Amino acid sequence: MALALFRRRRPLGGSRGGAGLVLPLPAGAGGFSRTVVDPLGQSLGGADVTVTSTESQRVAAQGTTDPYGVFSAMLPPGSYSVMITAEGLQPHRESVDIVPDVMLPMDTVPMTSAPQLELPPPGTWLFDPPHTAIRFIAKHVGMANVHGRFTRFDGGIRVEHEMERSSVEVRIDASSINTGNKTRDNHLRSADFLDVENFPHIHFASNRFIYRGGTKWTVQGSLTMHGVSRTVALDTTYLGAVNGGYGEELRCAALAKAELHREDYTLNWRSMLARGIAVVGPTIKLELDVQAMYRSHDTPTPPE
Repeated sequence: MALALFRRRRPLGGSRGGAGLVLPLPAGAGGFSRTVVDPLGQSLGGADVTVTSTESQRVAAQGTTDPYGVFSAMLPPGSYSVMITAEGLQPHRESVDIVPDVMLPMDTVPMTSAPQLELPPPGTWLFDPPHTAIRFIAKHVGMANVHGRFTRFDGGIRVEHEMERSSVEVRIDASSINTGNKTRDNHLRSADFLDVENFPHIHFASNRFIYRGGTKWTVQGSLTMHGVSRTVALDTTYLGAVNGGYGEELRCAALAKAELHREDYTLNWRSMLARGIAVVGPTIKLELDVQAMYRSHDTPTPPE
């Protein structure tokens, strides 16, 4: 399916319905444009736009608005669903009917602020292991990515009345590493890598919660692995709190990401490369998908 995306760098000639674009349309194609503005009426660059065919449900065009808040696409005739999203704002959805040889008038899409998620109540929140994942992605030298996870860990979050003063701590059983390959996992547990016999745990303790706007936070703290501690910043998205689970208990959820440099933790395997042993690349991506339960006198114990 042929399509093209255009981003306007400066206002061009007007057309019916306001400012518009004069674009050369391929024979039989049609097009549309939108100017996206924030709640203050300012041009909103970097908003994500996805155009989906109503008939096939396939994505026909995808991109971001330019610095002037403009997104344009040329498409085959038909009906489409347009979704526009931006951090901290309510998603905008509309339907567009594309007709042959017509560039539809440019319309302005005013985005509105999304309701702010209520932060979890102060108190202690325990990680729920069956609904929490600690994953990593490492580049295998000269080959594809290796995906893995740690299956045994414990910890939780201490939420304070001022969220910025909250803290999180997690202790991971290093021997629980699992990449789906027994030989590789045993090698990762060995002295060549994690050396779990001498360093059985990986530990993270936060020292700062930094609000970034919308649902975004940075959780900064110390990660100790292989006997070495380094400061790590977790790029965190708060997903909200709900009642539900084993006993309809209160729980909250978040996603967090970070990038680690293995040589920061003295995991320097150049000597193994010299011996012809293929190992992971210099950086490791860490992903955490967290659910935590509010601890009270009747909080159920998460199953193993």
